[in-house]
Amino acid sequence: MNATILQTAQATIETELNAIKGLSAFIDSAFEQIIQAIHQSTGRLVISGIGKSAIIAQKIVATLNSTGTPSLFMHAADAIHGDLGMITPSDIVLVISKSGESPEIKVLVPLIKNFGNLLIGMVGNADSFLAKHADWVLNTTVEKEACLNNLAPTSSTTAQMVMGDVLAVCLMQLNGFNNRDFARFHPGGNLGKRLYMTVEDLSSTNEKPAVLATAPLKNVIVEITEKRLGVTAVVNEGGQLMGIITDGDLRRMLEKTNDISAICANDILSPHPITIEPQALAVDALNLLKKHDISQLVVAENGRYSGILHLHDLIREGIV
Repeated sequence: MNATILQTAQATIETELNAIKGLSAFIDSAFEQIIQAIHQSTGRLVISGIGKSAIIAQKIVATLNSTGTPSLFMHAADAIHGDLGMITPSDIVLVISKSGESPEIKVLVPLIKNFGNLLIGMVGNADSFLAKHADWVLNTTVEKEACLNNLAPTSSTTAQMVMGDVLAVCLMQLNGFNNRDFARFHPGGNLGKRLYMTVEDLSSTNEKPAVLATAPLKNVIVEITEKRLGVTAVVNEGGQLMGIITDGDLRRMLEKTNDISAICANDILSPHPITIEPQALAVDALNLLKKHDISQLVVAENGRYSGILHLHDLIREGIV
């Protein structure tokens, strides 16, 4: 094992960790005013940068958009060749730069100021051109880069990334952004499914096994077998849920009973099954299945039987 590699890795982590810790000193009343200005804006937050800072800007834009703050990325080099047209009078512009002295930044900043937009500089040099000309400054100064030559953007880009997350989380709080809001912006993938998919979305595609309380045992067995969910609901003439019978109930009954000729559904049903409403989230159904260590849930609303949700439905959709 190469001790030098391990030492370098640990030193890199420690340097970047210190850079992040140092950001706490820059969270002050001016920072709060920046957050309030963005929150109260009727426009978007247009974020720009050059080089590595441009990449960080794109990530921050993605985070803000997905958490309820409309944002737009504008590359600093492209901005001075036509992309400035994306800025509207109500937008706030955030320019990210470690040095605050890049040639493109020096060209871009006066143009934004001429537009009359509020300009925020996220900058690692408080004496830079960007810092001096911005209306507000988000200070991301770091003591040193994790790079062995103190040159390649490492600690500085980490600090920018974290400051972007700080912006997003603070704005989420002010906007009252909750799980339902998050689901609206993340409808795809397993994460989205966990946030918006309901029990009805899954159970409505299943068979709906049901027998009357007076149904003979043969009918119960046939219903469970044909519908292939390992269970059948027992309902009255009006469709109200009276109980359930699982294949396990059938096995236990057969172990105890020799004469099954007169047995009907009412004799073997479980009268108080675990139920869930159709509008409940599928992830809540999963938690209920885990809590009671069962594989099916009866879907019912106001006591009226609606269907069966099986653990396999949740597995198939990637919710488990």
